[in-house]
Amino acid sequence: MIQMGPSSVKWFTAWRRRPWAGYAVVLAALAIIAVAYAGVSSGGDRAQASDTQASAQDIAKGKELFNQTCSSCHGANAQGTRTAPSLIGVGAASVDFQVGTGRMPAMNPGAQIPRKKPVFNEEQTRQIAAYIASLGGGPAVPSSDQVDPKTGDAALGGKLFRANCAQCHNFAGSGGALTGGKYAPPLDKATPTQIYEAMVTGPQAMPVFNDTTITPAQKRAIIAYVTQTRSEVNPGGNGLGRVGPVAEGLAGWLVGIGLMVVAAAWLTARKPKKKHND
Repeated sequence: MIQMGPSSVKWFTAWRRRPWAGYAVVLAALAIIAVAYAGVSSGGDRAQASDTQASAQDIAKGKELFNQTCSSCHGANAQGTRTAPSLIGVGAASVDFQVGTGRMPAMNPGAQIPRKKPVFNEEQTRQIAAYIASLGGGPAVPSSDQVDPKTGDAALGGKLFRANCAQCHNFAGSGGALTGGKYAPPLDKATPTQIYEAMVTGPQAMPVFNDTTITPAQKRAIIAYVTQTRSEVNPGGNGLGRVGPVAEGLAGWLVGIGLMVVAAAWLTARKPKKKHND
């Protein structure tokens, strides 16, 4: 144990009574805490700096790709032109949906831009999305947990889908015609992530379903229902694309009446045999 002599005690007492002594103690304590915290969190700081650097690289690369293929329609700074709307504030989810489904870049813009083979790979799509997101706001790309159909209530999703989506997409997600040359596309090729992104961004003729209108859990339930219907069997036979009772009734009427007409024609065409008198 360290013992302090009389002179040391007198010096410490005199130092402690000085006006700035309290401030010095507080500063020393803060310095000790800062050194301890830096030693504990240095690894986390390095990882965060690495993530920030990677994000900056994605934004720079995304801007380069945007200027090469998108700026001719959307403007040099994505501010929009007469040909295409502004992308400021649309968010990464909108870019991931449009570019990931091949709808963008659009070679021939029209009333409805169809799904096609993507021009960019996943990494390039992420980079363009990062650049557009850096311009300000908008929904982010959902995580894998948000779109996992295994954790969604398919029964609830069916009720929500029939109430909010079936009017355009058909009860089984087969799509349907709209006005003005537009149509609701079939959902058989849409991934869970793309279904979620479509709900939060409202592409083309589709309305936006924000988290107040349809909660994230309800969105996951709709995803579970849509993916489940793809593997369901047709107990009545051929589903005829599951486009609804009109097409099924028309097919039944044409096929049924057609067969009856053919049968009637065949029966009336048969000539009766002449009877021979003995």
